[in-house]
Amino acid sequence: MAIGEAGPGSVRHGAQPKRLEETMRARLGRECVYVPSCRFGLYVALRHWCPPGGRVLMSPVNDDVIFFVVLAAGLRPVQAPLNPLDASIDVDAVPDEVWGSVSAVLTTNLYGNPDPAPRLRQKCDTLGIPLFEDGAHAIGSRVGDRPVGAWGEASVFSLSKHVGAKAGGMLSLADPGLREAVEKTCAGLLAPRRTSAELAYLVRPYAEAAVRGLRLRRAAWAAIRLLGLADREEIRMPLRPDELALAARETPGLDAHHPWVRVDMHDYRLEAGRLRLRRIGRGLDRLDDVLDACRAGTELLLATPWAKPRDTYGTQPLFRVPLFVADRDAVVAALARQGIVVGYLYDPPLDDYAGAEFTDPSPAPEAARWFARHALPVDPLRARAAAEVLERSGARPVRAPGEEELPRSRPTPGGLEQSRD
Repeated sequence: MAIGEAGPGSVRHGAQPKRLEETMRARLGRECVYVPSCRFGLYVALRHWCPPGGRVLMSPVNDDVIFFVVLAAGLRPVQAPLNPLDASIDVDAVPDEVWGSVSAVLTTNLYGNPDPAPRLRQKCDTLGIPLFEDGAHAIGSRVGDRPVGAWGEASVFSLSKHVGAKAGGMLSLADPGLREAVEKTCAGLLAPRRTSAELAYLVRPYAEAAVRGLRLRRAAWAAIRLLGLADREEIRMPLRPDELALAARETPGLDAHHPWVRVDMHDYRLEAGRLRLRRIGRGLDRLDDVLDACRAGTELLLATPWAKPRDTYGTQPLFRVPLFVADRDAVVAALARQGIVVGYLYDPPLDDYAGAEFTDPSPAPEAARWFARHALPVDPLRARAAAEVLERSGARPVRAPGEEELPRSRPTPGGLEQSRD
């Protein structure tokens, strides 16, 4: 059956999604609706609040899938200038004429480093436009006096990340009165669950464990590429501009943009079965233990010579910690030789990737380019091992634009000193 914009109105498995929703509601203090993925939830939110043809201010250092979700909703992405140390939106660097042209703002909270949500909330209120928070990396992160996700009209979370479920998401609503309308929209977009997809989801962790245990990771990836199952060979997926221009004629709607939106998660709009929901629930129950371990790793990484001091938000981010190195490719290779895979790289920025045909470029692009070129996102759960590899490889820290001259050395976690020359 082809995936259509008007879906079958699938029946939700009442008790299981409700328990997941209640868990997230307790964390955020607001209404939550279970969705099959973060990208699906964001599409629903954009369609609900933004009329087609609207303009959305967003970060150019972001997953390309999110860019295509904005396009699928019939909206024009507008790339914002960024803070070079955390890739958050630089509110003061956005020109007045850009503020006057946008109909919504979308935060990224990259790696769990919060965007300045209190200031963005104030700005959106002044302009009378909605604020959306992408909290895919930011369960457990806080900004101001609230958790990330409790500032916007709507926020979305991925249960594939900290929860480790590799499926599921949450759409959070500031107005609980919108729940019924949002659920109806979701039901119309869901694809019916498939037994084959559920079985594949259930066996995937065991297959991945076998690959790791037998050290067959390279062979497995080679087989995937040989079978044509790899969605991307580079950091960014192929843009395919001619096809994308044709897809733009059929928006808003997910179908035309499905080849781009499905990348890395083919089940992004699939109704979940009971076993999938049960596994997600078990992961969510362990979330606080995972976040505690991430905090310990984040503290360690923030103390290394490759981190940029940021005391504004305390011990954050918790999903990945961006370290900044002069030759990232060499460091990525050194980490890979020790079995540490670096993912969640977003290089080049979206305006350089997509061009002016598909997005409004940032008025001040250099900070995003610097971040995209030098940020090394390290899993805090592998913090000590990663720091040791960086020490042994002689990885050189790099100065951010406008940053003062770096001190020649700082203590590393192993008690050694790392030269900044």
